Amino acid sequence: MRQAGRYLPEYREIRARVSFLELCKNPTLAAEVTVQPIRRFGFDAAILFSDLLVPLEAMGLDVVFTDEGPTLPHPVRGAGDLARLSTFVPAEKTPYVLETIDRVKGLLAGTPLIGFAGAPFTVATYAIEGKTSKRFVETKRLFYTDPPAARRLLSLIAEATKAYLLAQVEAGAQAIQIFDSWLGVVSAEDWEDFVFAPTAELVAGVQAAGVPVIYFPNGATTILDRVAKVGADVVGIDWRLPIDEARRRLEAAGAGSPGKTTCVQGNLDPALLLGPHDRLERVAANIVERGGRQGHVFNLGHGIYPDTPIAAVERLVHTVRST
Repeated sequence: MRQAGRYLPEYREIRARVSFLELCKNPTLAAEVTVQPIRRFGFDAAILFSDLLVPLEAMGLDVVFTDEGPTLPHPVRGAGDLARLSTFVPAEKTPYVLETIDRVKGLLAGTPLIGFAGAPFTVATYAIEGKTSKRFVETKRLFYTDPPAARRLLSLIAEATKAYLLAQVEAGAQAIQIFDSWLGVVSAEDWEDFVFAPTAELVAGVQAAGVPVIYFPNGATTILDRVAKVGADVVGIDWRLPIDEARRRLEAAGAGSPGKTTCVQGNLDPALLLGPHDRLERVAANIVERGGRQGHVFNLGHGIYPDTPIAAVERLVHTVRST
């Protein structure tokens, strides 16, 4: 999951000087906050500091960040709005991301770097809603009233995101994680009608570059049998289902290679880091045991909370490595 954030005092010190978007677009600072968690905790991999909406801005939509989160003043609400969107050349529109990767590689001393982007559906919800949503009414309205426009929007986002992620790989990212943060609001039928094809095409397009792809379908444990068919090398699992049960569902649906363990990532509830250490240790050790010694990347089941104590993260790292 995203490692940099407001729980780190060294990150807060930098954010006090620049806005969030300025931080994303400053390669020196973005590289610094990318490696801060590695310096402090010695994690086994770093994940690029950036934002899910960087490609949308590069595609031609205005993106504004406030204390309440990102907003898009002119959302996509119909076929006529699609003319405002275009694919882009990453080296021209997002050179700061590629420079950040280059700088990070020089700071990591061999620690692998994971690049990332949002999945087509999740990024599309921001384009349609104009902000973070709880009910996703406008997204579903577009899906149901103008399916061709909805499919075209997701296809455009997938195409642009593929170029964006391949540029990250070329710049030095050794794996890619694709976040489908809002997939939990998608029904099985909508998955088949709108979401599956552009997502699978994006995963396959990045895999063609020879790097592993992690797909994180947050909140989508009820459609894991569908998610399995995306073809990702690793499937991220939130905290809503035990990791071994999630793996069994994925394997039953044909995920992974026949006869080989399906690779999963997760799945500690980040809220456990806010509670007593004994419970944190017990649950983390149980996840390690359930995940097995092969094919499991231990991680949180979603992003870390801003008020997470540093001591809790230290205890978690120790527990996982000593179990």
